[in-house]
Amino acid sequence: MLDVCLTKKLGDFRLEAAFKAPAGVTAIFGPSGAGKTLIAKMIAGLTRPDAGHVRLGDQALFDAAAGVDIPPERRGIGFIFQEHRLFPHYSVRGNLAYGAGRRGDGESRVAFDKVVDILGLAALLERRPRDLSGGERQRVAIGRAILSNPEMLIMDEPLSSLDDARKAEILPLIETLTSEFGLPTLYISHSIEEIARLAETLVLMDRGAMKAAGPARELLSRLDLIRYTGGDDAGTIIEATVRAYDPAHSLLEVETETGSRLYLTGAEMAAGATLRLRIRARDIALASAPPKELSILNYFEGAIRDHCTGAQGMEEVLLDVGFPLAARITRRSFEAMALKKGSRVYALVKSVTLSRL
Repeated sequence: MLDVCLTKKLGDFRLEAAFKAPAGVTAIFGPSGAGKTLIAKMIAGLTRPDAGHVRLGDQALFDAAAGVDIPPERRGIGFIFQEHRLFPHYSVRGNLAYGAGRRGDGESRVAFDKVVDILGLAALLERRPRDLSGGERQRVAIGRAILSNPEMLIMDEPLSSLDDARKAEILPLIETLTSEFGLPTLYISHSIEEIARLAETLVLMDRGAMKAAGPARELLSRLDLIRYTGGDDAGTIIEATVRAYDPAHSLLEVETETGSRLYLTGAEMAAGATLRLRIRARDIALASAPPKELSILNYFEGAIRDHCTGAQGMEEVLLDVGFPLAARITRRSFEAMALKKGSRVYALVKSVTLSRL
């Protein structure tokens, strides 16, 4: 458990944040200038808070009232920056070995060969950083941090400088590494796609103020937080299990936690496999009667739990379809359908818009 309560003033900018992060991936999300990196640096000991505390498990890393301020190198935190920060005069093997030799206070939980294998670095071990692509350098930086045998990882916008292809390559590696080694991870990003894929706990920041903290799936479905959870890209995360695959139409049939069946396009997955899906609010259409003779394969039956006026003529709607589901329709349609709290509706979702995370 990471327990954080921090205050910091830099010129006219004031930051206040207090949250508790359980094991797993905790994401700090917000726009540029929200204070995300500042929080990470204070937790890691690279910047001293004005007040508050940082506790990791039973150990106080910082406590202003008690006069505790453990140096960064003794905090047991592996920090992965936006820039790879590799040693240019070391080979890949040398950079990884430097990480492995940083802590000598106990047997490492992380095997060198296993990290190399997961990150696909075996063929790169004798190269220098200048001979690597951006994605390869970042994989080495991640490996070096993990091999330092940390108590937790902090990843500060680790994919921000990479193109979409490299991001798609590294994101599953981050998932594998954090689950394989059981490392609590603080992941900082302004990409809602990355957050939706990785995070179990979410901390929302804006202009130095913490807007909310809690389970990611819960916060991403709250209407009052849509402006902080992706705006136009806001949506709902659901967990599903693969039931069957239709090779003739390249369609996966999956079942949600509440028993609803969905169809989505894409590559085959084995029956019984679990996956995380994201349904964007703007990709949902509402109907007041059961859908018939439509090209849309997916729909949920439920009721309107809540709604509020959104931006630019939109109405934000929270549905109860066995789980909270956020939808966005025009205010004109909302009024024309005479919708209100408690109205029974059908939420329609096109298969091609479902994002497989």
